[in-house]
Amino acid sequence: MPISTFMGLHTSLRGLLAEQRALDVTSHNIANANTLGYSRQEAQLQATDALFEAGSGQLGTGVDVMAYKRIRDSFLDLQYRTQAMQVGAGTTRAGALDQAELRLGEPGDNGIAARLNSFWSSWSDFANTPDSGAARQSLIGDATTLASAVNALDDSLQTVAGQAAAKLAALTGAGGELQQIAGELAGINGAIRDAQSVGSQPNDLFDRRDLLLDKLAGFAQVSVVGDGAGSIRVTLGGAAAPLVDGATLTWPPPAMTSPGGTIGALMDLSSPTGTLASYRGEIATFAQALTTQVNAIYQPAAAADFFAYDAGTARLSVNPAVTAATVRAGAGAAGDNSAAIALSELRGKSGGPDDLYARLVTRIGTEVADARRGASNANVLSNSIEDRRQSAAGVSLDEEMTNLIRFQRGYQAAARAMSATDMLLDTLINRTGRVGL
Repeated sequence: MPISTFMGLHTSLRGLLAEQRALDVTSHNIANANTLGYSRQEAQLQATDALFEAGSGQLGTGVDVMAYKRIRDSFLDLQYRTQAMQVGAGTTRAGALDQAELRLGEPGDNGIAARLNSFWSSWSDFANTPDSGAARQSLIGDATTLASAVNALDDSLQTVAGQAAAKLAALTGAGGELQQIAGELAGINGAIRDAQSVGSQPNDLFDRRDLLLDKLAGFAQVSVVGDGAGSIRVTLGGAAAPLVDGATLTWPPPAMTSPGGTIGALMDLSSPTGTLASYRGEIATFAQALTTQVNAIYQPAAAADFFAYDAGTARLSVNPAVTAATVRAGAGAAGDNSAAIALSELRGKSGGPDDLYARLVTRIGTEVADARRGASNANVLSNSIEDRRQSAAGVSLDEEMTNLIRFQRGYQAAARAMSATDMLLDTLINRTGRVGL
């Protein structure tokens, strides 16, 4: 079969169009160099089917763009999302425990340790001057201040737990960020499925979906399974049912068994058996020990308890019957100070109130340091993985500028080939048969 003279034009045209599309993709990459979540793309060029010429073999017919490839490493995505869960959990936990430590006020003049020291010193002063009205009044004032400080600390920790519960409700409740992200994921799933059903390649939709999955991973453990048609099934926190299945959103979200991430940390912080609740439990133990040990010495001397602790309301108070006028230093005659001396000797006693409170302060300090260190390490690892992701999927302006020049030269060469073919055709069509010209 003879080859048409116009074939050269068609081959050159294919070259022009292919280089133009490659230039368009490069321009798109450059425009989105700083777009969060964008993955660079490239036009995949492939030689078109050759034309068979009897006796001569196959003649090339040019080039065509077979696909617009999205550069992405799914393994790095999986690593990043796993680490994002750790970052979410560590940052949330560290922030809440920082607040708990701040409310301790230790070391400081307003902390419970300082109040305890003043309380024991007041008993010592009272033992030295059992008939002094000033010593009596100082003792009652320091005892009342100590009780108020203990109650205030318990209230503060309850407030931190309440703040965690409010954040959890705002995040996972109707209209919250979790529902917004999951709803958008379901919509994008449907759009991707529709686009792929007609042979389209919605790379920008894939980027948006991956960005949403990255955000979701910070909230809780994410499991993603593709359905082979472009859609994905997203399960959150080890739930038995998916949160998003194709274009379908399940709301309220299925119960999570191992949430992790921000949601897992908030669930622990707000739980009646969580970390903050255990701190409050130790405060209660301290308050009960203070009440029991002080009353064990004071009650025989004065026939009345000095402190009262209500476990139901977690409130420590000075017995209303104990006032500056009625407080006793001992059970004997005027001047007996045996009870006051014994009470002052509770200061620093092993297993005593000071010891129990010091253990709580040490525990909180240690766990806060661990939480900060864990959050810092998680951020370092996350940034390292993100750098690796960007080295694969990110846009390098230097590389894109090189591509820009390369495709521009290719376009110019294809245009020059088309011009040369056009000149040949002009000679053939307009000059053939004109003798003498």
